[in-house]
Amino acid sequence: MKSNILILDDNHSVLTALEMLLQTEFENVFCLKNPNILISTLQQQDIDIVLLDMNFKAGMNTGNEGIYWLNQIQEHDPSISVVMITAYGDIELAVKAVKEGAFDFVLKPWDNNKLISTLHAAIKLRKSKMENISLLKTTHALKQELKSNSQKIIGQSESMRKVMEMVRKVAVTDANVFITGENGTGKELIAHEIHNYSKRSKEVMLSVDMGAISESLFESELFGHSKGSFTDAKEDRTGKFEAAHKGTLFLDEIGNLSLSLQAKILTAVQNRTIIKVGSNTPVPIDIRLISATNRDLKPMISNGQFREDLLYRINTITIELPPLRDRGSDILLLAEFYLQKYASKYDKYGLKISQKAMQKLMDYKWPGNIRELQHSIEKAVILAEDKVLNEFSFNLTDNSNVPDKTLSNKTIEKMEKEMILNSINKEKGNISAVAKSLGITRQTLYNKLKKHNI
Repeated sequence: MKSNILILDDNHSVLTALEMLLQTEFENVFCLKNPNILISTLQQQDIDIVLLDMNFKAGMNTGNEGIYWLNQIQEHDPSISVVMITAYGDIELAVKAVKEGAFDFVLKPWDNNKLISTLHAAIKLRKSKMENISLLKTTHALKQELKSNSQKIIGQSESMRKVMEMVRKVAVTDANVFITGENGTGKELIAHEIHNYSKRSKEVMLSVDMGAISESLFESELFGHSKGSFTDAKEDRTGKFEAAHKGTLFLDEIGNLSLSLQAKILTAVQNRTIIKVGSNTPVPIDIRLISATNRDLKPMISNGQFREDLLYRINTITIELPPLRDRGSDILLLAEFYLQKYASKYDKYGLKISQKAMQKLMDYKWPGNIRELQHSIEKAVILAEDKVLNEFSFNLTDNSNVPDKTLSNKTIEKMEKEMILNSINKEKGNISAVAKSLGITRQTLYNKLKKHNI
């Protein structure tokens, strides 16, 4: 076996006999008579198993010395398997040793086959512990990398301030969160922010683009499968729900799911269990669910395209992200952030954006939101020949006369309510000024405020 064993016994004859027996079973066999050099030996050698005598002083048979050194080994390296050996067949002593963390207990005189079998089993436990330690280290490293790569949310506008206030309040709970907003508004960033401020922040957060998973692979991707459950299932696979256990699962673009797939998600969320493909055994899951979509689900529910009961399950709290065009000077803050990011990436330090270019960025409607702004800045940096990016550095389509796509899904009542709210914000709550700017009387305005519950 490619493993090392350390035998600790004060009897020279016992050490010799065990060394002869085990030298063909282990790669290296180390023998010690003095327990006082045990820890220093463990520090110098890579030991997998310790075969430890329980009594060292003549006339002593309490086993206290063995228990003491067992505890010392565990304190040094808890993954080392320890097998106790003694000449006294005291069951209580055996139970005490196992309770203290010993793998097993062997009596003198020992049976060679039984001893070797016990040591082989101890090696398997040691390897299992080492694999778990390695997995934990890898998982920790991945979590740290994901956290370090997560982008800071940038924005000082009133709309984003309200969003972040909601994020802080919701994050500390385990409530399911539903994030809405146009494409490119940063829904996944908000999901990461919620996770980072939650009690689950030390666990993993997994993101799944629901629109990118084909129906044939949906159950395998989300719930996992057992080996042999279908033609290409050559090994067991853990699905995203199980992999996110104790952490957060982010389901992006959940509005793109078919009704049959919505039913499967609903069952998993309701029962807090999943069943792998090819298995009948329920697997319990403990996740914090965050979902997102750029679609308006209410008309989809009315048209029978989205399950109302699923919406109730996923939107305990709803957070709506504003489009970039409604975030005012946040546009310039984000532009400066991406300017510095890509100037560093492409070794073009010292770049600045001219005043005219800033105004151009502010005037643009940004139908692609933050994602479009990021792409525009990166392109401008790559093509930059001077230290100043001017208005011609940004090839933006003039969409000032293009109807806002979001209006097509709005009723006249919704548009009227938005106009009133925008005017109230602009006039800082001055009702007379609001009525004047809207071209209506104060009484008419009051009637409309009551109508729209403003």
